[in-house]
Amino acid sequence: MIASAARAKKAEGVVVLDMRKVCNFTDFFVISSAASDRKIRTIADAIEDALSKKGLGLKKKEGYREASWVLIDSGNVIAHVFSDDARQFYALERLWSKAAKLKIPRKKK
Repeated sequence: MIASAARAKKAEGVVVLDMRKVCNFTDFFVISSAASDRKIRTIADAIEDALSKKGLGLKKKEGYREASWVLIDSGNVIAHVFSDDARQFYALERLWSKAAKLKIPRKKK
């Protein structure tokens, strides 16, 4: 659902990592990026709206004002929305390379 919400707002490079075997603080990471701070905020808002519509709480949201890396923590899923430069710098996919990448089903038109 979070990956779909990000894709609906044209997030780039959406990846879902299964974190259950590599850490004990969350089950999944959803990682995406966008080219501008405005787009990053739009994607973050869409993720937050999708969680709210499903009645899921938000534990924490960080980085929204600066919008180079917005972190949205819903407990068992942590969404990361990066600027292109921040995504390359922090390289979460490389840092957590032992986590399995999950296929994200495409919505049918």
